[in-house]
Amino acid sequence: MSNLVQILVDAISLGSLYALVALAIGLVFGVMKLINFAQADYITIGAYALVVPSASVSPALFIGGWPVVFMVAGVLAVVTVLALLTERIAFRPMRNSNPATLLISSFAVSYFLQHLVILVHTGRPKSVGVGNSLSAAVEIAGIRLPGNQILTMVVAAVMLVGLVIFLKKTPMGIQMRAAAENFQMARLMGVRANRVIAVAFVISGVMAAAVSLLLVVQTGTLDVRMGLMPVIFAFFATVIGGMGSLPGAALGGFIVGFISVMLQAFLPADLRPFRDAGVFLLVILILLVRPQGLIVDRAARERV
Repeated sequence: MSNLVQILVDAISLGSLYALVALAIGLVFGVMKLINFAQADYITIGAYALVVPSASVSPALFIGGWPVVFMVAGVLAVVTVLALLTERIAFRPMRNSNPATLLISSFAVSYFLQHLVILVHTGRPKSVGVGNSLSAAVEIAGIRLPGNQILTMVVAAVMLVGLVIFLKKTPMGIQMRAAAENFQMARLMGVRANRVIAVAFVISGVMAAAVSLLLVVQTGTLDVRMGLMPVIFAFFATVIGGMGSLPGAALGGFIVGFISVMLQAFLPADLRPFRDAGVFLLVILILLVRPQGLIVDRAARERV
């Protein structure tokens, strides 16, 4: 029983990470029709912001050496500013380009940021001792669960609820929903395009920073491509859920996380290295049955 509960917690925890990344991708796609693969590098740079370069230098000079509250705020600030800069410098001048041009631009930004990290930190993996105490097990109803997984689920739940409240109850959130349904009509009604898109990138940056911190707490290891696989899986999640549908992106994230953990748990040992291939195969099967995604947003339904 405890093993089954642990597998379920693993699935929810991994699905929470994928859901956060999928929501960030889906939010930007909704207002700009841009699949921003630079989201992977937002995650990576947020994690590398915690690196203290040398023991001979005072850790207090770097974000990784600050108290927890200020450390979290520092990572949030770094990734949010980075997301805003990429939107302003790389994506805003191409806003009226076709989707293929925007996609190529996102790959170019991702390539540039990845090599910027290599230039500063080299390509060798690094370790960061942040949140080591959270790896200790927490006993709940007689079942011992890793604290970092509980933290992941709590953070994801808070951010998901916060995003729902923001989109439904605030003027900016309502404008973003209107822009996602019909951007041109929203602009004619007075919605300011630059502000709405900038806020979407800010939210994507906040979510990337949260994923950065959660990954560091879970693994303690940094790699220049650490954000790549979460973004690839999250992209599949947005496709499964329905492109442009935020509820679909979140649902798709949990589905992909659940499939991945189930395959890891129940595949024979010699087949576990091919787990990711199994996930992709199941994604293809889902899309063959429902190519439009599980949840079709209203704008897409009207276009159809």
